[in-house]
Amino acid sequence: MFSHVDIRSMDVLGWLSDSAARVRSDGADGARESLRPAYHKGLQGLSRLRPPGTPIYDRDWDLLVVVDACRLDLMREVAPGYGFVDEVRAVRSLDSMTLQWMRRNFVPEYGAEMAETAYVCGNPFSAEALDADEFRALDEVWRYVWEDPGTVPPRAITDRTVAAAREHDPDRIVAHYMQPHCPFLSRPEMTRGKRLDRFGDQEWEDVWQKLRAGRVGREEVWAGYRENLELAMDDVELLLANVDADRAVITSDHGNALGEWFVYGHPPGMPMDCLRVVPWIETTAVDRGTHEPTTEAESGTETDRAAQLAALGYV
Repeated sequence: MFSHVDIRSMDVLGWLSDSAARVRSDGADGARESLRPAYHKGLQGLSRLRPPGTPIYDRDWDLLVVVDACRLDLMREVAPGYGFVDEVRAVRSLDSMTLQWMRRNFVPEYGAEMAETAYVCGNPFSAEALDADEFRALDEVWRYVWEDPGTVPPRAITDRTVAAAREHDPDRIVAHYMQPHCPFLSRPEMTRGKRLDRFGDQEWEDVWQKLRAGRVGREEVWAGYRENLELAMDDVELLLANVDADRAVITSDHGNALGEWFVYGHPPGMPMDCLRVVPWIETTAVDRGTHEPTTEAESGTETDRAAQLAALGYV
């Protein structure tokens, strides 16, 4: 299976060797799988013809809640169940994958803003993209909270964000929830979670590959995807009642493709709106003291990052 890195910079000789082996083993299916990275690379070229997106620091917010891998239409479907959501606007993200989204948003141009930002992060790509010295505080929750079926549960992000707000009183806070990104907590049987030591690659199929192959149905995947977002939004509601922020925003780093342009999941650099146009919800937050965090940061924790990334199905 090809990882996101393979799509970005393909080893031609390695690709030819792998392709020949796939064709011998799987025939036409193997040929289609081998052509997929080249097709994705062509789509990346089309991204230059589309609007680039707006950096998060060019927008107004005190608290930025990132619900990872959330499509705009999914959020609009779920939003009526939450009283703190008045309107779900659409904005264009800087990329279609978290690693590149981080690398393009957290850059030296915004160094002054980053120095006053506390970032509570559930996504292991922070190890590659973020430098703790550049933030007021960087709490990489994935390093010490990683639970079956292979993800960071919403409550850990809520707890650590409330703690960061009360302890550090930063000018800005980013709370990066892993949901609705797969694996789906309500349907762990649908796909194995990624291992941190193989976050960019793994040997088993993730939910998007199963959908592409027809081994799960779109309605079943959408139901799990929606339930994962609802679990995140339930905790976001708790968060908004336990931090102070005049300008609280709920958004996403990217969406997910469910077959649009024959793409599944969220490869990097894609031009499609289902991956690049994300929700933007403006609300407020007031610390009413209704919740006391129980999740504690663990210093010096050894983590198997590749296993965590594999658990999240990055292929």
